[in-house]
Amino acid sequence: MAERPTRDRILDAAAELYRRQGMPATGLKQISTAANAPFGSIYHHFPGGKEAISVEVIRREGVRYGTFVGAQLAETDPVDGIPDLFENAGTLLESQDYSEACSIETIALEVASTNETLRLEAAAVFESWLTALAAWFGQLDLADDDCRRLATITLTALEGAFVLCRTLRSIEPIVHAGQGVQAAIRAAVDRG
Repeated sequence: MAERPTRDRILDAAAELYRRQGMPATGLKQISTAANAPFGSIYHHFPGGKEAISVEVIRREGVRYGTFVGAQLAETDPVDGIPDLFENAGTLLESQDYSEACSIETIALEVASTNETLRLEAAAVFESWLTALAAWFGQLDLADDDCRRLATITLTALEGAFVLCRTLRSIEPIVHAGQGVQAAIRAAVDRG
């Protein structure tokens, strides 16, 4: 099997390191070592250095997570399946020793007030996820505003639960978040 291209290995390594330890704690030498790439290849592929790598990580991880979650949503009932979806995300996080949560969330928390370029990239990813979630909730025949509200509730509950799960080393927050989202969905359907 052929080795992945150097640029892809750099992005994969950076994404994994960002998920595990955050962007500020990750150095370029550490990325090149984890990517099994010469240090000079970092600037060859990413002349803008760490910020350029980070922009690409945000974009790629946004697509990757969006595809992963989208596949799960396609098989999930928008009312009854939400608690299981959340619990499954918690079980996956637990199986990874709480170290591999959403890299977009991690980066956004670290740079939202300090790096406008990266904040905007993270915002674009979150917006794409909100749009996809709102479209998914559209199958409930709710008003567009209600679908957007449920999408926002779902995403904030999930991302916030990841932070609590990682900190508390427990999936309890994500299980409760899923139940709370389900209650909000049921209330919207009952009103609708």
